[in-house]
Amino acid sequence: YLQARGVSDDVVRDFALGYAPDAWDVLLNRFDRNALVDAGMLVVRDDGKLYDRFRGRLMFPIRDKRKRVIGFGGRVLDDSQPKYLNSPETTIFSKGREVYGLYELLEKKLRPERILVVEGYMDVIALAQYGISYAVATLGTATSKTQIELLFRYCSDLVFCFDGDRAGRQAAWKAVDAALPCLRDGRQVGIMLLPDGHDPDSLVRQQGLTGFRAHIDSAHMLSDYFFAYLSEGADLSTVEAGSRLLTQARPLLEK
Repeated sequence: YLQARGVSDDVVRDFALGYAPDAWDVLLNRFDRNALVDAGMLVVRDDGKLYDRFRGRLMFPIRDKRKRVIGFGGRVLDDSQPKYLNSPETTIFSKGREVYGLYELLEKKLRPERILVVEGYMDVIALAQYGISYAVATLGTATSKTQIELLFRYCSDLVFCFDGDRAGRQAAWKAVDAALPCLRDGRQVGIMLLPDGHDPDSLVRQQGLTGFRAHIDSAHMLSDYFFAYLSEGADLSTVEAGSRLLTQARPLLEK
């Protein structure tokens, strides 16, 4: 599957990609059951019976900045649903506090000039394959203030990459809202909306490294995106529209 997607052995090794066999009891029969339940690797049915959470999936270990595996993401190799499955919340893993690929990014460069935030595991993998080693992914949830503060510890320039459709624009606005309390002198955030029909994986394959970097470089600055989003469709030559914009913007700017 990975070879068909053009993923090299080096990238597979760097991200420790693996496979969960298509069976219900591979882990169940091999490791301590209580530990596996605590780690979210086994599912407990209502009748008390146990089975492996991840089955027949490409596996993405989620590592903290000290290289410890704290959770997993799993992707099906066919068209079955759900396409992606994450570890549940545990004592050591919280989706809103971690990002995928941060450890791998810091291994390449401890102080990157820029961090690109995308939405999917395979987007991070595809971009790494094309030489963009500074991408991380949120874990199936809206970008949180905690995640943004975590990334700002290592880099003052963040670019958030979203699909250009309605859902992508809504996700971008949520990221803007989460980023507002984190902004201070020396920090900047960009918003990169992809062309219709593309995700980062497909765009970098079509346009190559140079083309993709051009999209990153032309990302909207957060301040520009902020006012464009709030004033979309409004005729700001009228007092009423200006007043509505002020009413909407003021509580956000106070953040």
